[in-house]
Amino acid sequence: MSAATDLAFPLLPRRRLIGLAFGAVHSARRGTGSDVASSRPYQPGDDIGAIDWGASARLSSARGSDEFVIRERYAEEAPRVVIIADRRPAMSLYPAGYPWLSKPDAMVSAGMIIADSAAKARGLIGYLDYASAATASEDADAEVPFWRPPHAKADFWRVRESHLLYPLYGAPDDSIELAFEHLAPLRRSLPAGTFVFILSDFLSPPSEEAWARIVEHPWELVPVVIQDPVWEQSFPDVSSVVMPLADPRTGKLRLVRLTQKEARERRAANERRLKETLAFFEGFGLDPVLVSTSDQEAIYTSFLQWVALRQQGVRDSW
Repeated sequence: MSAATDLAFPLLPRRRLIGLAFGAVHSARRGTGSDVASSRPYQPGDDIGAIDWGASARLSSARGSDEFVIRERYAEEAPRVVIIADRRPAMSLYPAGYPWLSKPDAMVSAGMIIADSAAKARGLIGYLDYASAATASEDADAEVPFWRPPHAKADFWRVRESHLLYPLYGAPDDSIELAFEHLAPLRRSLPAGTFVFILSDFLSPPSEEAWARIVEHPWELVPVVIQDPVWEQSFPDVSSVVMPLADPRTGKLRLVRLTQKEARERRAANERRLKETLAFFEGFGLDPVLVSTSDQEAIYTSFLQWVALRQQGVRDSW
């Protein structure tokens, strides 16, 4: 694994934040920062260090009098970041060492890059999953999440060194939808502009109604789609071999032999499903990140592509 912040990407919001000061993400309010917001005439009591001497000299020359121009800048805010980790049993496939994507390793790698990025932006990070929901209560209907709100700098290390490495995968199929319901009323601890990264394969996705409700919140929702590039985003021609298939719930294997037609149909269905999933997110105005490996450098590249897409969208809207 990389050292903290080595593979950090910029947390680029679609809109300027209104949050905690002393961060590294551009804000809607005026304050200390790098981006110029506006210019205005000097007023008694203004900070002399904020005077734009070049603009002041040009204005003074044009008017024939001493004029001073103040540059107002956007403040830099501390962003809040939340990671939702999908810990359904199907997300525990496969252990490292097999010729398939290890989703646990991919989720850890993506989560650590997100945590490093929050740390580099001097932000606060929270974490949510339903990994132990099945054993959290004697009441089988009680779905109890593991929730750590973003409120302290030490949370960065807890997320990176503990929460992401938690070994259990006992979440129900609707755990992402349950996570949305849990976060929805927490507007005080999750202000406008909070980044919510959702780590899942989205093969058991929330309902369209759940997405419609959650996108109404002024958060930066980022679906991180973790899928095997061969067996889930596509499907190989395995018509000549006996192939073991695993039940995602029990993990038990059964041997099957697919015909060439069945393999083609599965490939077409998987490719169509991925295309529809990405188009669905884009239809809600979301920019998904596609993760097809557990390699940190490759995942980091995927996040940089997300940043580039965001930069284009931000330039078009600001």
